[in-house]
Amino acid sequence: MSDSVSKLIVQGTFGLLLFASVLTWALVLVKARQRWVAKAQNRRFASALGSATKLSTLRKLKDHKGPLWRLSQAGLSAVTEAESEGDESPRESIERALQAQIVQERRASESGLAVLASIGSTSPFVGLFGTVFGIIHALRAIGTSGSASLEVVAKPIGEALVATGIGIAVAVPAVLAYNYFVRGLKVQVSDLEQFGSSLLGAVAKEPRQTKLHVERTGSFDRREATV
Repeated sequence: MSDSVSKLIVQGTFGLLLFASVLTWALVLVKARQRWVAKAQNRRFASALGSATKLSTLRKLKDHKGPLWRLSQAGLSAVTEAESEGDESPRESIERALQAQIVQERRASESGLAVLASIGSTSPFVGLFGTVFGIIHALRAIGTSGSASLEVVAKPIGEALVATGIGIAVAVPAVLAYNYFVRGLKVQVSDLEQFGSSLLGAVAKEPRQTKLHVERTGSFDRREATV
């Protein structure tokens, strides 16, 4: 392999690491904004909903966005569909709808994390790859000069090791960002699952509350029909 090819490979390695670094920070900014917006939307929705999850209140919350609101809409749609079909035990269908929405929200939040994980795991090896060819190029230059003194060896070898250092510098932010966003994803999914459970509880209470109301108002005299 000629010196020009080795030098070209080293330069290509630096270019690839530079691109990986720019991509990492772009993803960090995008994912940070996505998480901040989702948390703000969830706070507004939770504040409007109040401490208790009630279907009557959820049906009134129209002008909202965010993962929790979309999950509530998926649950309400399943409730409406079950009511239109006369399903007396809609829990399973509602639970499937909620689980499908949680999976969809998780996939949306996971976008870009695989890229961060790949950059974090491969950048040191890309840097090492450039270092190997840099050392090869340096050794050939040393052989051409015909001298192996420290002054001759130190400079080219030191320049070759720069690629490894850059690879590590690119990998560290990617790994830290990946761990941070994965932790945030787990918290978000946990919040969605908790809200889904409270929504299922509200669905289970609604028929009983309706029947008790009917009995108290005298519109339905047969007590045996009340569960």
